[in-house]
Amino acid sequence: MRALLVANPAATTTSARTRDVLIHALASEMKLEAVTTEYRGHARDLGRRAAESDDIELVVALGGDGTVNEVVNGLLHDGPDPDRLPGLAVVPGGSTNVFARALGLPNDAVEATGALLDALRERRERTVGLGLASGVPGSEDEAVPARWFTFCAGFGFDAGVVGRVEQQREKGKRSTHGLYVRQLVRQFLEEPHRRHGTVTLERPGAEPVHDLVLSIVCNTSPWTYLGNRPLYASPEASFDTALDVLALNRLSTPAAARYATQLLTSTPERGPHGKHAVSLHDLTDFTLHSKVPLPFQMDGDHLGLRTSVQFTGVRRALRVIV
Repeated sequence: MRALLVANPAATTTSARTRDVLIHALASEMKLEAVTTEYRGHARDLGRRAAESDDIELVVALGGDGTVNEVVNGLLHDGPDPDRLPGLAVVPGGSTNVFARALGLPNDAVEATGALLDALRERRERTVGLGLASGVPGSEDEAVPARWFTFCAGFGFDAGVVGRVEQQREKGKRSTHGLYVRQLVRQFLEEPHRRHGTVTLERPGAEPVHDLVLSIVCNTSPWTYLGNRPLYASPEASFDTALDVLALNRLSTPAAARYATQLLTSTPERGPHGKHAVSLHDLTDFTLHSKVPLPFQMDGDHLGLRTSVQFTGVRRALRVIV
């Protein structure tokens, strides 16, 4: 097997020595080309190169969720084709690694490499669904390029938190769960729309849902992790279905406290719920519109401000080694 390994040197939890050990272990089992990313978007370019090659059968992403997202967008540049495109394997190296953990992989890079080698020997793989976000025809965001996401997207409040975290990281702060919690509190205190939401969700064959403050789109469950604690925003979300949505139309202090507690105590059977919560399951097509520009994120990557986003849930989009 010929494989391409895409390694992010800035990955939070892997040192250069650890990467060398992992690369050596993988190279002992396959014909491996290892490339270290050098710029934002490099992993996407490498994924596209692999998709267009005639002999690369596997791409291994060594890094966090951002690296995985770039590789996936490169592989699917011309659309999904699981039977033709190289498979994807993930070795987690970021601070959270939601996609890898949702696939059932160990969160430790060394253990995950061992699990990957076992999966390759035993030919274990699955085909997963993905989400696609694009500009809405006729809107000011119409020209925004479509982009795939592996586990979640957010429009509004949670994307604002992600943006704040990225600003702190650019200042040299380490990506920790404590950093996320601090920025969440600041986003809540400064959120101008938390009492009167600006977002409307529209989907075929149903009445619009108006005045949303927070809208989280999930492609799998858990939504994320706080340390080792999984958080279930949409417990029914699955790689085998389309997209789920958790939306809130109110974030007053009492409501925020209630839903935060529900999220922290969520289980695979029950997530946040109540009169201000909207939960939708297995949506293939829907659109989020806002009266004002709002932050937008996918797979933990802040993508700037949008006024509208069109979502598509695509089943059987990518072959993954598990």
